[in-house]
Amino acid sequence: MPNTILADTRQFPRFAGVPTFCRYPLLELVPSESLPVDWAIYGVPFDGGVTYRPGARFGPRAIRDASQYVKRYSMAHDVDVCETLSLADAGDAPVLPYSCKGTSDAVCAFALALGDTKHTKLMAVGGDHSIALANIRATFERRGRPEGGLALLHFDSHLDTVDSVWGEKHGHASPFIRAIEDGLINPHRMVSVGIKGPLNTKSDLDYAQKHGVTIVTYDDYISHEGDETLRNFVTRQGDHPAYVSFDIDVVDPAFAPGTGTPSVGGFTSAQILDAIRLLKGANVVGADVVEVLPDRDSAGVTALLASHVMFEILCLDAATR
Repeated sequence: MPNTILADTRQFPRFAGVPTFCRYPLLELVPSESLPVDWAIYGVPFDGGVTYRPGARFGPRAIRDASQYVKRYSMAHDVDVCETLSLADAGDAPVLPYSCKGTSDAVCAFALALGDTKHTKLMAVGGDHSIALANIRATFERRGRPEGGLALLHFDSHLDTVDSVWGEKHGHASPFIRAIEDGLINPHRMVSVGIKGPLNTKSDLDYAQKHGVTIVTYDDYISHEGDETLRNFVTRQGDHPAYVSFDIDVVDPAFAPGTGTPSVGGFTSAQILDAIRLLKGANVVGADVVEVLPDRDSAGVTALLASHVMFEILCLDAATR
């Protein structure tokens, strides 16, 4: 059942009240007639897995604040998400600031228990990209361990399939190699969109290429081959359950400066929203939005964009109902 946001914004202003993600009600306050919720959105304030600038632990708080101006009706999809979906802010997951693996285990346990375990989909808001592994694992388990693993629709400047950095195997450069090793995602059903350089070494591409990951570089995308590749990829997945993982650094730092590993020469804000909309038709069963670093975020534009990315991902589900 759908649920409304906290209050009519033309009666109760957006700048008043306690901020929740997109002004959706706290999970414990969702009325019984709107249960079970379709999506539980929760924060993961952790950045112990970063390899450059820290500070993404403050991302969930900044995104909550910026998301107060996210509205409910999508012109692109002709859908009102609050009329179609029941949505809730489930608070923040517990974190162990000095342990990537400990945090991953704690977040997964928290996520596994949210909402209706067979119905409610999970969106994790980071935090650095290491937090994706926990939400992918929880989604995989709650969806009945799909045969062959989840499909993965991945937006990022980086492939995040590095085995380890400084001896750490659970940092933000490694969530997808761990997820593939554990059978949580199927690399032959994985597409990484927006990859761009420079790279540390050409061999950074080896793991993804050898394991069948579809790579759509930013140059591919703007040449108009990438958008067709993305549409065809979604069509080939059919109804197979798919997870969306979105790293804000896929967007050019001119448009999203608030991130820890900025990579120049990427998507504009408008381009990235269009790219997400190309996923329409995918069976999206879980998602994360990560790597917002508020201290580097001029005028809050990165957090604002991240909140709209969250909305666009929810629209993908709402548009299929």
